[in-house]
Amino acid sequence: MATQSHRIMDSFDPLAAPNAKNWHPHLWPPFTQIASASPPQRVISADGALLMLDGAPPLIDAISSWWVTLHGHANPSIAAAIATQAQQLEQVIFADFIHPQAEQLAARLSAVTGLQRLFFSDNGSTAVEVALKIACQCWHNRGEPRQQLIAFNGAYHGDTFGAMAVGERNLFSAPFEEMLFPVARVPWPATWWGDEEVETRERIALTELERCLQTPTAAVILEPLVQGAGGMAMVRAEFLQGVEQRVRAAGALLIADEVLTGFGRCGALFAFKRAGLVPDLIALSKGLTGGFLPMGVTMAREEVFEAFLGDDPSLTLWHGHSFTANPLGCAAANASLDLLEANPESYENFEARHLPHLEALAEHPKVQQPRLTGTIAAFDLAIDGTHGYLNPAGRIVKQQAINNGVFLRPLGQVVYLLPPLCLNDAQLEQCYAAIHLGLEAL
Repeated sequence: MATQSHRIMDSFDPLAAPNAKNWHPHLWPPFTQIASASPPQRVISADGALLMLDGAPPLIDAISSWWVTLHGHANPSIAAAIATQAQQLEQVIFADFIHPQAEQLAARLSAVTGLQRLFFSDNGSTAVEVALKIACQCWHNRGEPRQQLIAFNGAYHGDTFGAMAVGERNLFSAPFEEMLFPVARVPWPATWWGDEEVETRERIALTELERCLQTPTAAVILEPLVQGAGGMAMVRAEFLQGVEQRVRAAGALLIADEVLTGFGRCGALFAFKRAGLVPDLIALSKGLTGGFLPMGVTMAREEVFEAFLGDDPSLTLWHGHSFTANPLGCAAANASLDLLEANPESYENFEARHLPHLEALAEHPKVQQPRLTGTIAAFDLAIDGTHGYLNPAGRIVKQQAINNGVFLRPLGQVVYLLPPLCLNDAQLEQCYAAIHLGLEAL
């Protein structure tokens, strides 16, 4: 006889109309109000850029499953590396032991970033938390306490408390506002095709940054070239170089949050490289393991690391995670780096592949502020009403795209493509065709 739990499961219909009762009886999804959202569809397998659904046609995963699936789903090279490692060593405490996969990954990431030290954590938010703690404790250990952190309007750095504090204060963080530490804010002069006033906005932002830096500052944190969850808001490399010049003049540290932008997403292996920056700390995650396993990394310059050395135990970075440097995650990351090193054209040429499609789409009357950086193409919907995450227009485009075989997840009125590197030309064309049909439905 079936249990009550099994009876509830049997009645779950992922294709039913929006209703909280139609949702899975035990799962609590992220960033979703289940009282009004459509029930989720069940994915039974995936291959390359395709999600195979239970009882429905496949979907092109045009956002890389929240920007993590770098080379495509079920990549055989990464899967094989994880399987091999699982038969050798699946986990070991990293406070007392090291292992070959972690050593290899640390050496490789140091070589490609230019930063010598690597601290492992679990995800992008924790990688940012570690960077913030290192930056603040670094000055404390040097006997020069600097309390101020500077972030940019519109930023998103994660959902743990420190990451929320340096992110944009909005409906996501509102219930915790009184618990978040103060952060100085600087405008983010986002730009797009045909923007004739960007230099004016950049001057205003840099002037405000100079004013903020008059207060002793531990660090300035930014997302190089593209603010992801903030609406795929893109800035010029020249602006970021101006930011770094002022940070250096003030003696502060520069943190590059490359959780989204790293590993080829912006047309170079790292966005800070394309922007011409030399950060002191870098947060990495998402594409780090090719999307196979959760892992975070914080890179630090050797001079920063040296502030934590000494006989005094209080100099220690007292931070850690149970699955720090998990061997399976490290094996996945090394296999992903192998693929990136063997096929740099997979990310270096993606911008050129987007370009003709986005240029054609930009002619549509409902498209405004088209923009493109590397594998990321985005635009705003020219619509009336409040702009922001809750704008309903994006949901209309999303549903029409799904109806035409493409999975999108617009950020309010911001529609974007951020596909896996394995996406072929026919699939890319289908993505843009689905967006066009979505625009016609508005």
